[in-house]
Amino acid sequence: MTDDLIHDLYGEPRPDPHAQARVWRRVTARRRRRRLSWLAIPAVAAALTAFLLVTTGVGDQSLSGRSILLTAASSAASSTSGGTYWHVKKLRDGAGVSELWVTRQGEAWTAERGRVTRVTGRAPFSMAGRDLTYEQISALPSDAAALRERVAAMLPPGSDGLLADALSGLLWTKPSAPGVRAAAYRALADLPEVRYLGAATDARGRAGEAFAFDLPSGGRRTLIIDPDSSQVLSCADSGHGGRSEIVLAAGWTDQGPDLR
Repeated sequence: MTDDLIHDLYGEPRPDPHAQARVWRRVTARRRRRRLSWLAIPAVAAALTAFLLVTTGVGDQSLSGRSILLTAASSAASSTSGGTYWHVKKLRDGAGVSELWVTRQGEAWTAERGRVTRVTGRAPFSMAGRDLTYEQISALPSDAAALRERVAAMLPPGSDGLLADALSGLLWTKPSAPGVRAAAYRALADLPEVRYLGAATDARGRAGEAFAFDLPSGGRRTLIIDPDSSQVLSCADSGHGGRSEIVLAAGWTDQGPDLR
């Protein structure tokens, strides 16, 4: 078939020793151009994607930060919430280890330096300086948009800068249901003020991913999270009066405080 094609294109070949070589070079070149045109399509698509990312201001870092928060959301959604006590144990700079236990009925105890004290006269949780009961936390929605709207409505007037902080508190300082924790991660992924800083390790050498947002006080809060377990590993504030907390435990347990 190739000989017929050559005959149709070029007629009867002359007795030229180089004629056949020239014809084959033309046929081969034509086939090569056809293959290259198909191979170029993925490259063109990749280049176009890169161009769109640059022109729209969407970089690899922001995309990876969002995907990390969404991964943490999926992990949170699949976690369990069984146990008698909500327990948070943290190591604070300059203050040692502190612990909190809260039952689903709202009974609460704290411990510092081994001394257990019953919490009375106020709710064991707070948001933006306002007391928050276990019932209020239990009633929070598990849809990201609805949660963002509900939390924003719970904040004092003029405290829009506290939204990221309030949502992040639902990740570990409060006994949020798995669906609520997942929604909080998804809501944080949609907040432009939440910045991804990259891979990091906390003061105990645990590996995680760091995210930061500004506080109304002028400082910056940095969280290191483990997206695979959805756990917050540490929380640190910069600026005047900054604090640092290493999260040793945050979750439900049947092991309560030692009340002896």
